[in-house]
Amino acid sequence: MKRLIFCLLMAFLAVVPPQVRAQIIEPVKWSITIQDLNDSEFDLVATATIDPEYHIYSTSMPDLAPLPTVFDIKTSEFFEAVGEARDLTDVPLFYDDIFETEYKQFAGTAQFAQTFRKLKDGGFPITGEISYQACKDGQCVSLTEDVDLQYGEPAVIEAAEPETATGKSNIWSMILEAILWGFAALLTPCVFPMIPMTVSFFMHGEGESKAQGRFKAFMYFVFIVALYTLPIAIIILVTWLVGGNSVTADIFNWLATHWLPNIIFFLVFMIFAASFFGAFEITLGSNMVNKSDSKQNTKNLGGIFFMALTLVLVSFACTGPIVGTVLIKSTSGEFWAPIVTMFAFAVAFALPFALFAFFPNLLQRLPKSGGWLNSVKVVLGFIEVALGFKFLSVADQTYHWHLLDREVYLGIWIVCFTLLGLYLLGKLRFKGEKEVKELGVFRLILIIIDFTFVIYMIPGMWGAPLKALSGYLPPKQTLDFDLNRIIEENSEKVIDYVDAKFANMAVAPQGEAQAVATFDEEVKYADLFHLAHNLKGYFDYDQALAAAKATNKPIFIDFTGHGCVNCREMEANVWSDPRVKEMLRNDFVICALYVDDKTSLPENEWYTSTYDGKEKKTIGRKYADFQISKFGTNAQPYYCLMDHNGNLLMKPRAYDLDKDAFVAFLKDGIKNFQEGTYYQHVID
Repeated sequence: MKRLIFCLLMAFLAVVPPQVRAQIIEPVKWSITIQDLNDSEFDLVATATIDPEYHIYSTSMPDLAPLPTVFDIKTSEFFEAVGEARDLTDVPLFYDDIFETEYKQFAGTAQFAQTFRKLKDGGFPITGEISYQACKDGQCVSLTEDVDLQYGEPAVIEAAEPETATGKSNIWSMILEAILWGFAALLTPCVFPMIPMTVSFFMHGEGESKAQGRFKAFMYFVFIVALYTLPIAIIILVTWLVGGNSVTADIFNWLATHWLPNIIFFLVFMIFAASFFGAFEITLGSNMVNKSDSKQNTKNLGGIFFMALTLVLVSFACTGPIVGTVLIKSTSGEFWAPIVTMFAFAVAFALPFALFAFFPNLLQRLPKSGGWLNSVKVVLGFIEVALGFKFLSVADQTYHWHLLDREVYLGIWIVCFTLLGLYLLGKLRFKGEKEVKELGVFRLILIIIDFTFVIYMIPGMWGAPLKALSGYLPPKQTLDFDLNRIIEENSEKVIDYVDAKFANMAVAPQGEAQAVATFDEEVKYADLFHLAHNLKGYFDYDQALAAAKATNKPIFIDFTGHGCVNCREMEANVWSDPRVKEMLRNDFVICALYVDDKTSLPENEWYTSTYDGKEKKTIGRKYADFQISKFGTNAQPYYCLMDHNGNLLMKPRAYDLDKDAFVAFLKDGIKNFQEGTYYQHVID
């Protein structure tokens, strides 16, 4: 049993993804209903259930006061608003010593309403959002609640899922990837030979009815899924119960960014790859497998469980590293994302075994195991080498070792996949393998795909963006020789020279001064961080705020991280848009805040957080604390547009590859800055 627990823990350590984020703070739960007033008017009623430590505010607030509760409902040809949103709950006025004014604030529960007039009969959708601010001593979070109802149908909606860095489409892509890897794992040499053993186990159920046999086959499926999913789920749940979101987030943050676990993950992948190449055979110990196998003989549920356990243990040598690959992209969601993706992998992996247990005669249609399985194993070995370097790259970026800058990382991948192509061609053989005398169609297709991929990567050595790989590669800023950057820098010099010449020729109107606000202070942390696409900006919030005031520009805050896959994808696919680059370069003061950086702060900058009471001693912890205490989230990427006084100009954006939407986000932010219109106010 001790060995089993140890192996399950090691399996967990081998698959924990590079970065996992905690849940968003959500201290208020909402229910929203429609109440008819008469034939032509109805109320949208929102009921808030507020956590004991928090309070929220009235729909009508003085100018100098916290953020009010605001109904932002999209009217249409079917209905229009009548008046303003109002409070249904009545409480005494509260006097605020800081703002020196009176207003209403609600604790426990509160109810609000907005009246609308119907313009047409029939059913129609009601969509929009309710924005509000929830505060407790020393902390305020500004949040929104989505409204999505259908008039004409009885409907009550509960609080919507909080916004994440990945979005719904991304979690579904992770699930699909996990399913594909689950099916791929079946072709490994450790797993494929287990299928006949499964069939023999379920074929000889003497005295059993067909229904009993199928029930046991179904339980076999359930046990396989549980053995892959529950260890991760239990460990995550225990950490959450012990310390809540903050402890779970701290543990995953440590696993995601600290050099020690990332080095361990890297070594695990390299060891498995060496095993796939035939250097040695990985087993979990004959005693463990034999004990499990000896208990299969009983045909009750206990025997079926140990049959499933034997499958998991025997196949671990091949599925262990694949499981790690499955979960690499689940790192951008909440802490439950590894559970979801692991469940999807396990279902896909277990499903064929269940089908063969249901229908044993299907075995006759399967290809026999043989040399082709060893080829699959070697191919997976090359893939494991390539993916294993991702973990080493995360540690390298977080600690600024500069061992795996972009060109070195790309060089490793180019060599790795070139060798894979040569292996598929039969030009490279491992010990004990037969000579490849002819190529099948499927093998030829793989060769074409592999060498196409190699050719695609080669221009990246000189600065090609390689957008398809942006989530796996180190940022372009680490490239020593970036041809695009050199061309861009020299183009800017020519433009500056021409502009200066024309400026000298121009004559300013009499009495008018030609002056441009500048901020010439040396950029803090410029030796540690760089912005994508040769953009200029800051890496310290206070310095960026001072620059914004001096130049009279809004601030573009980018909460990012060295190990953030989705951050790199946003930079490669959205920031690269000429419209986005132009606005970021000319209309904003950019402030990139790295929440996972391990660089120590000077001792005089250490401070104790009002959010979790812990002392912050590194750049990463400082800005992770800043993000969650100011914006109520610790997901990356997270983009905020602010003015000089901490006012949000737009609702912040997370991971979304819609370029047009991002352009609209920036344009609307510029417009709101010029007009003095704010989305909400962040309390210092």
